[in-house]
Amino acid sequence: MYKLFFKRVLDFSLALILLLVLFPVFFLVTLFLVIANKGKPFFVQKRPGKNERIFSIVKFKTMNDLTDEKGELLPDKDRLTTVGSLVRKTSLDELPQLINVLKGEMSFIGPRPLLIRYLPYYKENERERHSIRPGITGLAQVSGRNLLNWDERLALDVVYVKKLSLLMDLKIILKTIQSVLTSKDVVVDPQSVMINLDDARPCRDRV
Repeated sequence: MYKLFFKRVLDFSLALILLLVLFPVFFLVTLFLVIANKGKPFFVQKRPGKNERIFSIVKFKTMNDLTDEKGELLPDKDRLTTVGSLVRKTSLDELPQLINVLKGEMSFIGPRPLLIRYLPYYKENERERHSIRPGITGLAQVSGRNLLNWDERLALDVVYVKKLSLLMDLKIILKTIQSVLTSKDVVVDPQSVMINLDDARPCRDRV
């Protein structure tokens, strides 16, 4: 019953309350990022959600759009702004995803929505991660975040799907709050410690 009904009710109610309570923070971060990113405070990207249905995830934009002489974007570490670095360290970049939760595209707790191009690289059992709504935080995030390798991270996503319960969600929420307050396992530049999934393993369609 929790998985099928109450989880969504709690997601919607809590997202609405947090958006109202945190509106001043939302407004200030947006203002600072408008200045830092020359009028572009939000990062919007297509991601696969429940049943691999594509939706647009919204985050605060923590990097500028500087390019090299060939017109290609500079590495992430060179585009991360001072304001963006602070926003990432405090996990405020995830705040706009409350809108995705309200719309029913995401949940507070669930497997993180990854890139569309990763879809052919999941092992068959790992595709279970898309049987539920993706989350702002999840079991993998409170178990090591970007410090985990891909096999560990995706295995934890499947564990969450199989053992999903109110008690597990409460534990993950508490651990998430603790991680945010202590900045535990926060990596400002994920590319510095983790390679892309499509570089880490062969495409499932080619195996």
